[in-house]
Amino acid sequence: MDRTKKGAAVVNGLQVRGASVRYGSVVAVSDVSLEVAPGEIVALLGASGSGKSSLLRGVAGLEPLATGSIGWDGVELTATPVHRRGFVMMFQDGQLFPHRNVAGNVGYALTGLSRTAREARVAELLELVGLAGYQARPVTEMSGGQAQRVALARSLAAKPRLLLLDEPLSALDRGLRERLVEVLGSSLRATGTSALYVTHDQDEAFAIADRIGVLIDGRLRQIAPGPTLWRQPVDAAVAGFLGYDLILSPAEARALGWPGSGASGRVAVGPSGLVERPDGVAVPVVELRHRRGPSLAVVRLPGGQLGQVQLSAEGAVAAELRVSLEASGCALVPVSD
Repeated sequence: MDRTKKGAAVVNGLQVRGASVRYGSVVAVSDVSLEVAPGEIVALLGASGSGKSSLLRGVAGLEPLATGSIGWDGVELTATPVHRRGFVMMFQDGQLFPHRNVAGNVGYALTGLSRTAREARVAELLELVGLAGYQARPVTEMSGGQAQRVALARSLAAKPRLLLLDEPLSALDRGLRERLVEVLGSSLRATGTSALYVTHDQDEAFAIADRIGVLIDGRLRQIAPGPTLWRQPVDAAVAGFLGYDLILSPAEARALGWPGSGASGRVAVGPSGLVERPDGVAVPVVELRHRRGPSLAVVRLPGGQLGQVQLSAEGAVAAELRVSLEASGCALVPVSD
């Protein structure tokens, strides 16, 4: 089997090098390189059409690569058939077998084991995902969240060296997604399973992943641990995707109370980056937006941009507010972008 280039270090886990996926003349994924270490969970974030699912399918072997390569522990897999890669893919709908009960679904991949060993493994996995005692339950009688837990247990049953998850929780309501992302994360870490997790939900990605990659228009713009990604977006496009709705020049930021040390980069203003302060800059209120919790005031900043301020108290809002930047809600973006 082919190894990495002679003299180069062999990287354990998944290696994606210069991967591109095309559909006719449409480039869905362009020159993406990334790694997933053994036991690591990497999330891929992106808007609809950003190429994240196409990249996942390329890693799985379900889509051919136009350029680039896929490897595992330094062994070239680009031409290896899907069923021989040792990867398992978990889809949004779980794709359970309706004619099998829970135990039948989870134990489907446990070939070569005795009945006793298979039953013990199924019980172990169901306890891991919070479904102990559900072996005989028909999957057609389960809720969406329960069905996804069964799908996860089945995916883990064969001990894949890499689990590929394509929007596994997107069909569920938010409260259930928040509970199940904890189950997913704890199950993957308990089994030491490497995972590449595709989602459009930023809260999911930040909750479950060791590192997060942001894809925009088919290109991987940044990959980093969650806190680093949030505090140090590599460019304005990544900052905007993450929810920083304003990018201020150093001068505009200093006018709103940003310290002089911020002059080395533009300041990206997040949802909590603009706050009311008695000693702040007076700005006119353009609009009042009501929502659950504190209302928002839309204000016009000295540079002409519109910004949002979370109001500290309910009631009548004056024609102007005094505001300034809150460092914990902002991030620096390189000027060179």
